[in-house]
Amino acid sequence: MSKNLPYIIQYTQPQVEEAFGSYQTTHQFYHEVRSRSEFKRYCEWYNTTAEQHRQELKRMRGELNIFQWFRRR
Repeated sequence: MSKNLPYIIQYTQPQVEEAFGSYQTTHQFYHEVRSRSEFKRYCEWYNTTAEQHRQELKRMRGELNIFQWFRRR
């Protein structure tokens, strides 16, 4: 198959390597961008959820604890 490559691709070997190299670099770049944006979105979701949980905990601590009446010791 490798000896038939010049018939399939009409470019010289350095041109082919350069084209594949630039493709690989571009592919890796976009993969990195996608990974970072997904991580950023996850961090934003996590921080929002954590803040909501902190607010809920603060409200719960401020509420009257009915169970304490039943547990008197």
